[in-house]
Amino acid sequence: MTGPAASATPDVVPAGSPLLRVDRVRKAFGDHVVLDDLSLDVAEHRVVVLIGASGSGKSTLLRCVNLLEEVDDGVIEVAGQEVTDPRVDANAVRARIGMVFQAYNLFPHLRVLDNVTLAPRLVHKVGKKEARERAAAMLERVGLGAKAQAFPDELSGGQQQRVAIARALVTQPALMLLDEVTSALDPELVGEVLDLLGELKDEGTTMVVATHEMAFARHVADEVCFLHHGRILERGPAEQVLVDPREPRTQEFLRRFTG
Repeated sequence: MTGPAASATPDVVPAGSPLLRVDRVRKAFGDHVVLDDLSLDVAEHRVVVLIGASGSGKSTLLRCVNLLEEVDDGVIEVAGQEVTDPRVDANAVRARIGMVFQAYNLFPHLRVLDNVTLAPRLVHKVGKKEARERAAAMLERVGLGAKAQAFPDELSGGQQQRVAIARALVTQPALMLLDEVTSALDPELVGEVLDLLGELKDEGTTMVVATHEMAFARHVADEVCFLHHGRILERGPAEQVLVDPREPRTQEFLRRFTG
């Protein structure tokens, strides 16, 4: 499609609209269908947790929302704008979305403060002084102000993941996407990251979180979605889906965590 690039994702959510709308999205890799006519709405200030077995489509869904993968069919809207429109500037969309991966993806040759200032400076064109002030404040927010001049390999895994979350938050995104952010951590480090995400929920941060941490999901999720073969098989409040699931597939999946 030709024509001028569509404008960046707006900051204001139209009245009555979800912040994120995924409408009948399909994504396949070759003959393997990963997302199969999947739909999902996420209201502003809500936390939706995605659960399901590996390969169920959780990570692919997050990557499609952030335009790291191109959908084959369907529509994704963020703050009322169709981001799957091919005319949309993908970098402008990503500037309004914070994404944190399983791996920390920090630049090892840069100090922590410099890792966090990259997005404000390069994407949002913030001046160096202001970017460093924002980054320093965000590192204080995640409890790592004293580590600003450290290199990533001088930090624990939990600290590195908190830096990655600070890097995503420093641009004040409208939406946070978190993909199994504790899976690479030693068990004793998981709690500090989950505690931080709980604080973000309390502050009203809109999040879509893929996780295998069922206790965390039960604690912070406004809604839980169980994905199976690229579809949302069951969706509802955390207490209902995680404690009294209706679908046999959901029950079977959750038995892995209670048996």
